[in-house]
Amino acid sequence: MKNNGLNRPAGEERILEERILEEQSLEEPSPEQRVYMVLAAVPAGTVVTYGQVAELAGLPRAARMVGRILGNLPKGTELPWHRVINAAGRISLAESSPSFKLQKARLQEEGVVLNNNRVSLKKFNWQP
Repeated sequence: MKNNGLNRPAGEERILEERILEEQSLEEPSPEQRVYMVLAAVPAGTVVTYGQVAELAGLPRAARMVGRILGNLPKGTELPWHRVINAAGRISLAESSPSFKLQKARLQEEGVVLNNNRVSLKKFNWQP
């Protein structure tokens, strides 16, 4: 009788399960997970640009994707989203928005200086 794979010996079943688990653990992290990992590494008192986060996450030329990912962070997240600014050194949110005010306040609490709502990337840009 030919084995169609449905009736495997117990030892072979266990080996197959181990291989599946191994493959799952070797899977590439999702773009969101990669952005989260980069973001988690940004030290207090420094900033990164959207493009820089994308590059560090292995997502070159995906600054807008990073913006969408950050815009969809769950409420109450502990990731330091406020440390991400645009390439001009500015906060990308509308100045009249509560989120702009929160981001600015958090940056200032960490010692990041904003002149005319602009951060000096020469001084505060994180370079891992």
